[in-house]
Amino acid sequence: MTPAPHSLLQLLWLASPALPVGGFSYSEGLEAAIEHGQVQDEATLAAWVLDQLHLTQARSDMPALAHSVQAWQVGDAARVRALNDWVLQTRETAELRLQSVQMGRSLAEWLRNLHAHDATRSAHIALLHSLPPTYPIAFGLAGAYAGAAVRDVVLAYAFAWAENMVQAALKSMRLGQSAGQRVLARLAAAIPTATDHALAQPDAARQAFTPMLAILSARHETQYSRLFRS
Repeated sequence: MTPAPHSLLQLLWLASPALPVGGFSYSEGLEAAIEHGQVQDEATLAAWVLDQLHLTQARSDMPALAHSVQAWQVGDAARVRALNDWVLQTRETAELRLQSVQMGRSLAEWLRNLHAHDATRSAHIALLHSLPPTYPIAFGLAGAYAGAAVRDVVLAYAFAWAENMVQAALKSMRLGQSAGQRVLARLAAAIPTATDHALAQPDAARQAFTPMLAILSARHETQYSRLFRS
């Protein structure tokens, strides 16, 4: 793939909360953790999202994303399919699977509209649509089109995730904007280390084992009152 100009701007665009993929409608179990008293204040929120960064994102979706960028760059369709299948197979609840697929499809549609007149890219996007796409793999294609280094693509993805988690907390609990920014600052400081860990993971080391998150997500599916879809 030919590197795109202004790769930094492309990554800022991908990390923007204005990107129309619906990320704002998901909390990834955080709303259930608040409901069940496991997240109550700034300190417990910071501990929760930092654990989620290191134990889930850095060991599963971020490595899969990094590998997918490389696969998209060389046009390895079999590798892309295998990575996408792995993401689908490791979603532990219906709502977590729904989130990944819905956001993946939305990002694929955004890419199709953006690159409608580019025959080569349209072929890649058609492959993405056929998978069905998961969000990390769709983000990998968008990152490959940005022409940025793989590490920078993963950093952008991780920060977008972190910002969404903090925004979900602000909507779900008594937490001021200043506290939210302090939590985001701690996440931002931790993201480079998490990214380097993700980039060092071979296929055999990727894992998705977060039983408490799975339990909370399953509970959230039938939670009486909720703002978010996950």
